Amino acid sequence: MSNPQKTPAPLKALPPVVSQAEWQKAHEELLAKEKALTHASDALAAERRRQPMVAVTKPYVFTGEQGEVDLHALFDGRRQLIIYHHMLKPADESPCPGCCMFTDMVGHLAHLNARDTTFVIIASAPIDEIVQLKKRMGWDIPWYSTTDSFNPDFLGEQSHGITVFLQDSGNIYHTYLGVDRGIEHLGSVWTFLDLTPLGRQENWEDSPAGWPQSEPYIWWKLHDEYGVKKESGCCG
Repeated sequence: MSNPQKTPAPLKALPPVVSQAEWQKAHEELLAKEKALTHASDALAAERRRQPMVAVTKPYVFTGEQGEVDLHALFDGRRQLIIYHHMLKPADESPCPGCCMFTDMVGHLAHLNARDTTFVIIASAPIDEIVQLKKRMGWDIPWYSTTDSFNPDFLGEQSHGITVFLQDSGNIYHTYLGVDRGIEHLGSVWTFLDLTPLGRQENWEDSPAGWPQSEPYIWWKLHDEYGVKKESGCCG
């Protein structure tokens, strides 16, 4: 015997209920504002790709599941590195729900990797406690423990955030910092790539001369097909 559907309590106030024609007119006005916001976001990303960088010369040590590594190793051979600074602390019996929600929303990393970008998470908790939380939550994102000055050096007084790095000719550069509500919209491959100095690397973008770019769509694949020679027919 099935349970009857529970009816939600009525809302105290609703927007106006109008005809289809009136709705369409209001919706088109809203769409125009959304398109303007998209164009403004594209322009901001173009400005971000031209933001000055800072050379990282101080050595840092991270502990992963395979042992200690330096910052260079976190790139995993790719040109760009995005780090999420998670608030998980040693002996943390109540992991930050906001940080964990953020981690839940991160998409499949193969798509970022296809754009020469690595994504990792770091926290001040010891690696064995990190592994326990990863197992509990079903996460397979690379995590590292940090106990030196890396977090305060790049986050300042903030407790969590996003940092972006670029490596070129053996040098590492810090290119971006995002904190607080500036990172709550992130999670898709597009929003992450828009934070990087190389961007989405598609030829419609306004990027500095010489930046790597390709036609849109042609690099998109199912996440288990990267590395397989196959033309994409998506959206082109």
